[in-house]
Amino acid sequence: MAENANSILIVDDDPEITSALARGLGLHGYRTICAHRVEEALMRFREDRPGAAIVDVMIGSDSGIELVRALRAEGIRTPILMLSALSEVEDRTAGLDAGADDYIAKPFAFDELVTRLKVQERRARRSDPAPALRLDPAIRTVHGPATSITLTEREFALFELLWTHRGEVLSRADLFDRLWAREGTSSENVVDVYIGYLRRKLAPTREFGFELRTLRNRGFMLEPVAALDT
Repeated sequence: MAENANSILIVDDDPEITSALARGLGLHGYRTICAHRVEEALMRFREDRPGAAIVDVMIGSDSGIELVRALRAEGIRTPILMLSALSEVEDRTAGLDAGADDYIAKPFAFDELVTRLKVQERRARRSDPAPALRLDPAIRTVHGPATSITLTEREFALFELLWTHRGEVLSRADLFDRLWAREGTSSENVVDVYIGYLRRKLAPTREFGFELRTLRNRGFMLEPVAALDT
């Protein structure tokens, strides 16, 4: 996933809390994005691609834990720190089991929050391999460490979209709507056809630093991996 590394998404239903956190994080050089409901948070994750997130366990009548679980199910790996007045062991365990990276109970020292946030950012940078390829839209070419492949216009558009959202699951319907629907193409099966073209042309994909994964009933994802040098 191509993330905005210096941005933090704050998810809390209390505007006073999100405002206070935004001001404090701004003093530490972060750009902040705020969301007050789960649906809004999901949209912000998908569109703004923050580098990290602070999510309250209770978001009004919604559950921050369910939000985290939904994000992880979509393949979104953004570091998430959960924030809550609930401090019982089972509450912390539920958040971490859902996929949160850390948990801090209210009230807390702001310096501790920032320190924990930075720890998770460092871990994310170490675990996410640096992109091993370069895209050249002018000539529709994908350059890996040891080889380059030129694609057709539509193949390149599909690959560029997947690479821009690497680490995220993109559904067949979403890919179809973005690349084919306006042309009057009637079947989403065209997505599978072009995914097949990419698999054949870019094989073995590990030489370019990614795996092209199909997730049954969900969609497709480019997952960065350590590139193989040949």
